[in-house]
Amino acid sequence: MPRTRAEVDATLQAAKLRAAELLPTALSLRFGPGAACCLLELEPALCRRLEAGSSLVIRGEKDEQAVLCSSDKTYELKVADTSNLLLCVPGCKTPAQLAQEEEAPDLMHAEIFGFSNNYWELRRCRPKLQKLRKLLKENTYEGPDSPKEMDSNRSKYTTEDLLDVIQASEEEIMAHLQVLNACEIGGYWRILEFDYEMKLLNHVTQLVDSESWSFSKVPLSICLQELGPLEPEEMIEHCLKCYGRKYVDDGEVYFELSADKICRTTAQMLLQNAVKFNLAEFQVVWQQSVPEGMATSLDQLKGLALVDRHSRPEIIFLLKADDLPEGNQERFNALFSLREKWTEEDIAPYIQDLCGEKQTIGALLTKYSRSSMQNGVKVYNSRRPIS
Repeated sequence: MPRTRAEVDATLQAAKLRAAELLPTALSLRFGPGAACCLLELEPALCRRLEAGSSLVIRGEKDEQAVLCSSDKTYELKVADTSNLLLCVPGCKTPAQLAQEEEAPDLMHAEIFGFSNNYWELRRCRPKLQKLRKLLKENTYEGPDSPKEMDSNRSKYTTEDLLDVIQASEEEIMAHLQVLNACEIGGYWRILEFDYEMKLLNHVTQLVDSESWSFSKVPLSICLQELGPLEPEEMIEHCLKCYGRKYVDDGEVYFELSADKICRTTAQMLLQNAVKFNLAEFQVVWQQSVPEGMATSLDQLKGLALVDRHSRPEIIFLLKADDLPEGNQERFNALFSLREKWTEEDIAPYIQDLCGEKQTIGALLTKYSRSSMQNGVKVYNSRRPIS
């Protein structure tokens, strides 16, 4: 039976408490049937989104630590213990809410729906996107006539499939698909096989050269007309989007091709077939391999290739940031296993993506490495032994 006011006053008297020193309304609680209850602490912005009708999604497979995703951000889920028992009481009013009522009752009854001695707290984290590239690499697109396209059992992923298995928000996944130069083919997201991508790019650059166009003004309609018989028109347009900026001039669609992107991809083509390349020879071959009028620069290869200035002769080799481990400590272990000491200029492209909100490369280096001077240059080595 619910408590009466007389029973509440008797309890106060037994506890030697004066009713006049307490809030006027007493709340009598009793346990209900009980139910599993998990409490989640949200930052105000996320709470407002939920109240406005948005949703939050928990993502992660059995062997992964769960993350919570909004439409554009990813958060780690951590269990926080508390020494106080937390009660979930639906419909309970706070003293501030009672104060706004003209006639607040002197006794209220409420049922405890659930209780917990811990809660989930959120911490903003980087989206875990390396798996996205790995999945799409399982079945790269080599063109419509490739024998692989006849095999219906090969892995293919729709947007919904990726949202089910990638620990990132939808906005972050879609943005990374653009970084990977992925495209939708028949409703599935695909990455082009590198050789096929180079084939498309060569078609475009050769057409630009034969027509004496400026790389800043490549007309889409003529590209589709001239190259359509060779490759699907959607692939030609996709290649232009990957290597250029789309714009409209006098009602006509044009692309401004990026010299940096074309030079970078050409360098990857040259380096992927060689373990190490004499730097001086590479620079000559590289410049000869890019379209006429484009200038190559080692700055175009940040995060793609590494130069060893201490070897004689100097060498360059392929080292893609995308191929390095995703975790912070694992990334630094891999880098320091490859090279004992790094300058900030060399290591920065390989750890830039590890920086969280308001975090700098300098802060990462301070946490995971030690600095010293070598021939007047600051270098960084591992804080822990590398086996």
